[in-house]
Amino acid sequence: MKVVVAVTGASGTIYAKGFLEAAKEHGIETHLIITDSGEMVAKHELGGVHGLVKLAHSVYDHKDLLAGIASGSHDVDAMVIVPCTMKSVSAIAHGFADNLVTRAADVQLKEGRSLILVPRETPVHAIHLENMAKLAHMGAVILPAMPGFYHDPKSVQDLVDFITGKILDQLGVKNKMYKRWGSD
Repeated sequence: MKVVVAVTGASGTIYAKGFLEAAKEHGIETHLIITDSGEMVAKHELGGVHGLVKLAHSVYDHKDLLAGIASGSHDVDAMVIVPCTMKSVSAIAHGFADNLVTRAADVQLKEGRSLILVPRETPVHAIHLENMAKLAHMGAVILPAMPGFYHDPKSVQDLVDFITGKILDQLGVKNKMYKRWGSD
């Protein structure tokens, strides 16, 4: 499986790191894009992007609209934007493909491939909700970084693993990232 992973400027780059680690463990080939604001937030939250970059198979400049992943003929299975800013949600919802993140997402939608957005902002207002609903109607999965607590998390990592497991579930990847409801 080949997955484009985009990191935008919302807080929550720990979710991107968790997903990239799990993807590597599950043999998923990852193609990473980090926006300028994503890089700034990663520097603040993770000490930089090096930890993300070393987990990816390929890394692209977010300004490179000639990258293979900007074309529908490029062979990828899915895209995950984690974390996803409301700016990116809005751009994708309205077909404003001005960078590689929004163009690659637009390609996923037009080709009928999986697009998973992991917004982390809160609270949200009506425009945010309308944009997310619009994307859901177009086939995108809106997977907010809202971890459950029924699995009795003991650490921040347990909360990250819960969201990572949910992303893997949406990709059809069997995983044991979190304790499922009703399991022993």
